[in-house]
Amino acid sequence: MTAHILGALASVVTFVFVFWLMRRGVLREKYAVLWLIVSGIALLLSVIPGALSGLSDLLGVETPANLLFFATTVLLMLVAIQLSHELSRHEARIRRLAEETALLERRLREQQQCQGDEAD
Repeated sequence: MTAHILGALASVVTFVFVFWLMRRGVLREKYAVLWLIVSGIALLLSVIPGALSGLSDLLGVETPANLLFFATTVLLMLVAIQLSHELSRHEARIRRLAEETALLERRLREQQQCQGDEAD
């Protein structure tokens, strides 16, 4: 029974923490949704003690803990893939913006040189 209370408490703390991060503008809604869903599922599994056992029996997993570890591993891998995708997108965008900035600076220098030459 103590493990269920601890799980429920951890889920509620995670839920509140994610909302706090969203309110401060540290975490965007796009990422917060995933963590809110995960904490909600964890809360359900801790409040309904037989839910994980029933789900593991339904899926043919011998031990409920194995199902939990597998689901957690898959979730973390999906998050890592999503973050890698976001990072790659941002790197490409930063590179493009740096190139555009360099071209604009070059054009500005050329215009300043032309104006300097006309003044002479």
